[in-house]
Amino acid sequence: MRPPRHITPAALLLPFALLLAGCGGSSRAAGAGGGTGSGTDGKGSLTLNVGDQKGGSETLLRAAGELDNLPYKIKWSTFTSGPPLLEAVNAGAVDIGAVGNTPPVFAAAAKSKIKVIAGAHSRSDGEAILVKKDSPLKSPAQLKGKSIAVAQGSSANYQLVASLKKAGLSPKDVTLNYLQPADALAAFTRGKVDAWAVWDPYTSQALDQADARVLTTGQGLVNGLSFQVAAPAALDDKKKAAALKDYTARLRRAQNWVFKHPDDWAKAWAEETGLPQKVALDAVKRTRGTAVTVAVDKAAVASEQQIVDTFAKLKLIPRTFDFGEFVDPRFNGDLPPSGTAPRTYGKGR
Repeated sequence: MRPPRHITPAALLLPFALLLAGCGGSSRAAGAGGGTGSGTDGKGSLTLNVGDQKGGSETLLRAAGELDNLPYKIKWSTFTSGPPLLEAVNAGAVDIGAVGNTPPVFAAAAKSKIKVIAGAHSRSDGEAILVKKDSPLKSPAQLKGKSIAVAQGSSANYQLVASLKKAGLSPKDVTLNYLQPADALAAFTRGKVDAWAVWDPYTSQALDQADARVLTTGQGLVNGLSFQVAAPAALDDKKKAAALKDYTARLRRAQNWVFKHPDDWAKAWAEETGLPQKVALDAVKRTRGTAVTVAVDKAAVASEQQIVDTFAKLKLIPRTFDFGEFVDPRFNGDLPPSGTAPRTYGKGR
């Protein structure tokens, strides 16, 4: 059901105010330390402090029944995006949190105390460059000289750079408008920009509500990875390390549940975030439900290193560095390689 035409573009994104980029972005959460508390689960003397984003790990685990019979406590703190969550990990306020493929690059560039301990590989159809349905643009090569909205330092920023490169262009060949999603949607809807580089669930929402169409996606261009990032101090604590291993195993089982129950997950996700259920289900089938839990292996490190080197060259981060120094592979176990193909819901997804 489409919203009335009098609803403003910014209002369309209000349900997503707390979904700003496991993929990147600069919004900060309210509250001390950048996070807002949202309760505790489990029992026992050990408490695992988990950083989350709205509609993220807590909602996922609860919907899948994986918060039942916890032998330790989980204290949840909610953040608006990956960067402030990783600031909390660096400060020792959070033991672990889930983020996309780009926030760890920025955190590591700032020499934060973080360790990537688990990964997931999803399809990248939701990483898209969008244009209006009536736009004359038919291919990325036609973006030369055009204006594009994108959140600086986000995964969409990297996807845009990669798409331009494949088309024989560079960021210098276009006009970049660095805007967060609410402002970008407003600019896109009003025709102030020619294209918008963004990620799900914004992609699904724009296709459903903003007369958008996909010019190109990140499929085959970006790594489709997301990560669980832990505090080194938590990993050095034997009891917390054991809890972290159990926690990541629960996330793996929950992700398997999501693929088998896309409608149930879309309903839970929509209720938690305010997303329209159709948009939520579209995003689940396009990207969120396709994730496969994978090892943080040499291939994953090499793929992230490409992002490091690209952003360093563009001077979006202050230095280049070895991404492998910020990885702890102890929980890889029998997880499949990071290049394992994501799941799919069939044609058109």
